[in-house]
Amino acid sequence: MKKLTKLMLLMTVLATPVAFGAAHDHDKKADAPAAKEYKYKTPKLNRAQLDALLAKPEQLLIIDVRRPDELTKIGGFPVYLSIQSKEIENSLAFIPKDRDIVTVSNHAGRAGAAADLLAAKGFKVVGAVGAQNYEEEGGKLARIEIPAPKPATEQK
Repeated sequence: MKKLTKLMLLMTVLATPVAFGAAHDHDKKADAPAAKEYKYKTPKLNRAQLDALLAKPEQLLIIDVRRPDELTKIGGFPVYLSIQSKEIENSLAFIPKDRDIVTVSNHAGRAGAAADLLAAKGFKVVGAVGAQNYEEEGGKLARIEIPAPKPATEQK
């Protein structure tokens, strides 16, 4: 019985590196995490669809639900209403109901949630878009340049 146990232990030790080596491909880089699946009722717009809407700015309202640091770091659209996603419901009185609305976030996740909420409240929501997705498809985002601080002047 001792010999059988030792033999099984030896086989396990010898087989372990082979099993782990077969499961790991050294030539492949680690796969990027899969993008979250878009699960909202509001359609997710691509660049062409958004560009068609942007061609009629008098009919469109873009609501960007990202944080200010995301807007300055990633960029956005030239004209938009900035309401962070957690503040949408408290800001309904400030959102016009006579325009087509597109909500924006980085990859349309928060934008889709905000768009569904707005649609449920009676707003004319036409879609949600991810700013980074738009840029990846060749669209140009506006960048907000933060001015450098002015040097302190000596007081006399």
